[in-house]
Amino acid sequence: MRLLIISVLFFFLLPRAFAQVPETTTTTTEQQLENITENNEDAETEDDSYLQQMMQYLKNPINLNTASATDLKELRVLSPIQINNFISYRLLTGKLIDVYELQAVPGWDIATIRKIRPYIEVSTQLAVIETLGNRLRGGDKSILLRVSQVLEKSKGYLLDSSTATNYYPGSPQKIFFRYKYVYKNLLQYGIVAEKDAGEQFFKGKQKQGFDFYSAHIFARKLGIIKALAIGDFTVNLGQGLTQWQNLAFKKSADVTNIKREADVLRPYNSAGEINFHRGVGITLAKNNWQVTAFGSYKNIDANFVPADTTQSQDEFISSLQTSGYHRTKSETEDKGIQRQLAFGGNFSYQFKGLHLGVNGIHYKFKLPLIKSADPYNKYALTGKSFGNYSFDYSYTYRNMHIFGEAAFTNKFDKAFVNGLIISVSSQVDASLLYRNISKSYQSLYTTAFTESTYPTNEKGLYAGVSIKPHPFWRIDAYADFYKFPWLRYQVDAPSTGSDYLVQVDYKPNRQLEIYSRYHSESKAHNVNPNLLTLSPVIQQPKKNWRTQVSYKISPAITLRNRTEIVWFDKKGANAEEGFLTYFDFIYKPMMSPLSGNIRLQYFETDGYNSRLYAYENDVLYSYSIPVFYDKGYRYYININYDVNKKLSIWAKLSQTRYKDKTLIGSGLDEIKGKAKSEVKLQVMYKF
Repeated sequence: MRLLIISVLFFFLLPRAFAQVPETTTTTTEQQLENITENNEDAETEDDSYLQQMMQYLKNPINLNTASATDLKELRVLSPIQINNFISYRLLTGKLIDVYELQAVPGWDIATIRKIRPYIEVSTQLAVIETLGNRLRGGDKSILLRVSQVLEKSKGYLLDSSTATNYYPGSPQKIFFRYKYVYKNLLQYGIVAEKDAGEQFFKGKQKQGFDFYSAHIFARKLGIIKALAIGDFTVNLGQGLTQWQNLAFKKSADVTNIKREADVLRPYNSAGEINFHRGVGITLAKNNWQVTAFGSYKNIDANFVPADTTQSQDEFISSLQTSGYHRTKSETEDKGIQRQLAFGGNFSYQFKGLHLGVNGIHYKFKLPLIKSADPYNKYALTGKSFGNYSFDYSYTYRNMHIFGEAAFTNKFDKAFVNGLIISVSSQVDASLLYRNISKSYQSLYTTAFTESTYPTNEKGLYAGVSIKPHPFWRIDAYADFYKFPWLRYQVDAPSTGSDYLVQVDYKPNRQLEIYSRYHSESKAHNVNPNLLTLSPVIQQPKKNWRTQVSYKISPAITLRNRTEIVWFDKKGANAEEGFLTYFDFIYKPMMSPLSGNIRLQYFETDGYNSRLYAYENDVLYSYSIPVFYDKGYRYYININYDVNKKLSIWAKLSQTRYKDKTLIGSGLDEIKGKAKSEVKLQVMYKF
């Protein structure tokens, strides 16, 4: 393994000789998505709203001469200080004449302008008054159909349905359908339907066809009505302590991206079956004031415990299900068993650089939620009714931006998040975030800037710095120290942890991009190989080093290589090592209907604890981040062909082959053999 590592390192150090080649697209978003998958226990998000939004901006760029601060926040590229500096610059100098004028805005460097350039424009023409007729007739309609399937049949499909009690009765295809109408950023409506692999289709438990249906109508800027949502929508409040349902990033090399920013109401038309509301929402805005109100009622999945199995003879819910799978008998029995009523709102005031907001949401359930009696569940959500309420703020003063949220539950359990972003100079930016979330604070559908997946039982201090010593170089680093005052799942004692990252980027031009990063974290886990009565809680450090090189050899062809090494608990009894390398060939000519990419990858780890992740290009509005452990290799080919302006086709074939395995996966997903293959086809028609 060491010889392989040395040879690969020698290979990708060679591109340093090519110092005169341009910058390629940033990989920050890919890293952030990898981090989300890793922290969510390998569960990939099905929320593609961010990808849809950025594609919409490609077609209808934001006009910088009319854009508000809210519009610029949606790009998720600009910091609050950069946005404030731009608004101040526009007020001082008037409308921009050309996009190159952005170089005069304080805090806007060439790298930032290149990131947002595809999504913005500078127009001096007066905005056309958008009538209702224009919105209803002048938009873009599209139909998207995606089918994917693992070619090897797993155990769940091979069991005899006449004797087995637990098996997959449906077909192995996963089917996704979406119809969408969009008029700029002002009106959209559509429907989504999805069937997961193993779920039945127009038979059995799914006589209505697809397992999941979603529909929405969403309008913006109708006079005093800033946003109107009917059907399925998401709600985002404060800094994620009370409610945050859209995709949100956490720790990454983008060390100043620590603040949650999004409109309160957003349309929902993704495949995820859990993290959204179903009902009506409205945002009214006048001058510096804004008020939002929403109500939602829907059936949700849950583990139902019938009365005849409990000592109290009362029915209850032991946990809420979030997988969205309805394949086996037990999964279909849990479908929609719980009734959820949610209502709440937001009231905010904005004046120049100051923002003040009050938020609240309340839930009512048909059946009480009662978790198991495990010690770590002592402070878990219980009962039929609960709520979260908060106050949030932000203020920008010159080169400094402060923000935060103070939240509490209906039982007055408290949570706080406070942050600072400061531009020390044109070469140095820094960030600081402190969170203090009590062990009894609980919330639903939230994601704050925390180490844990959900904001509860955590105290921590995060500090990051970004240094640009030269236009070609950038150094990002952060340190995060945290503790969990109460027990957690598989951690049977209060614990502490730390997390460090240093990343160096080198981008001398548009052809060449190199980044190298070192990441070290230490978390406590139950470690009990001797099966003691009480599981010892031991710190297990994990370190990894990654280097990635992208080189654009022509306008149409890009080559990319990544090499990553991981050391888990290096000096401990359960020490593991892991290694991964891949090579990408990306073909994307400017005026050709054909584009695609190919990857060849090798991985080798000692076990699951030394697993590694790698973002993969996929069909439009989709991506995949598989987890890799043991020893093997993987390849995929991804092709896009635009038949004409209306019809586009995508196809992806991927396969992972293991060297020493005869069984892949576990349970009903177990596959006999050494290979797991998947094919994915997608067609989109615009009219």
